[in-house]
Amino acid sequence: MLMGAETADALVKELEAAIDAAAARLGTRAVKPGHRVPFHWPPHPVSGAYHVLPSEWKGRIEMEMGDETFEVLVATTPDGVFGRCDTLWLDVRGDTQPAMTAALAEAAEPLFRRQRIMAECLGVEGRFKGQISELGYSDLLRLLFCPDRDVANDARIQIETHASLGIFAPALIAVLNDRRHPHRRSAQWCVLDLFEDLESFCHTQDEKDAAIRAMHDLIWSAEDDFARTTFKAGVVLGGHLPGEVGGPVLLGCLQSPSRIGRRAAIHGLFHVVEWQPEFRAQAVDALRSTAEHDPEPQLRQYAAEMAADIEAGNYDHHLEPFFDDEV
Repeated sequence: MLMGAETADALVKELEAAIDAAAARLGTRAVKPGHRVPFHWPPHPVSGAYHVLPSEWKGRIEMEMGDETFEVLVATTPDGVFGRCDTLWLDVRGDTQPAMTAALAEAAEPLFRRQRIMAECLGVEGRFKGQISELGYSDLLRLLFCPDRDVANDARIQIETHASLGIFAPALIAVLNDRRHPHRRSAQWCVLDLFEDLESFCHTQDEKDAAIRAMHDLIWSAEDDFARTTFKAGVVLGGHLPGEVGGPVLLGCLQSPSRIGRRAAIHGLFHVVEWQPEFRAQAVDALRSTAEHDPEPQLRQYAAEMAADIEAGNYDHHLEPFFDDEV
């Protein structure tokens, strides 16, 4: 779908339909995503390093990869056999022509894998051969849930460039509120990254309030910290929203039934005080109370350490603990 006059309500409806479909197909248990691996294409052309001349590309073969056939130009030189597929912006070298075609297939696989996973997210067959920048806003939102976090990040960047349209807030808030899509954690991380500049996306007070509630609820109900999403929610509330907003929300989250949520709140309070020094005494008192009463021993120690860091006006703080069942 190309970019067009999509409305905020339409984006939410299309997003919810996509989440329903994914949950029905894949289940609702959150999946721990891998780290983001930046994707760069095309690779550096091998033939350039060997100074293969234009006049040496005399051969031409057809090569099957997957269910597609590609034209490959061939240059046979004293340094080996080179193959160039202009369709894929790819060239490789092998000692023989079979070695060259094998190298070409191997070199193309990262591109095909990325394109196939994008197509699956978008609900289309085969591989996605277009540009993310050409996609409609609904498709960009769907790509936030891509298991490939670099694809999700590229979609986030595209959404960020269109923030001024003022139509994304309800859908982005729906992403934060989602508890069904198995790949929701990296999508929520992307939304939280966008909400570091909340004013750019939430243009009304109702939207801002809804976004803050969604961040609160994400911390309050956290079942995991996959993609460091719960931690990120605490950072956004503490470091990117005014103290009169983020501070009280995080203080409340110290009572979260989720130990992961309480950990995020403890950390977030450090950033509140960085920007609102007048909040220091209130934060220290709350953290010392947590240090005495939290049911989790690691969090009691962490809260005590954070209270000491804040009271001392430290520029850095103790690292948050990890629980035994977190891998």
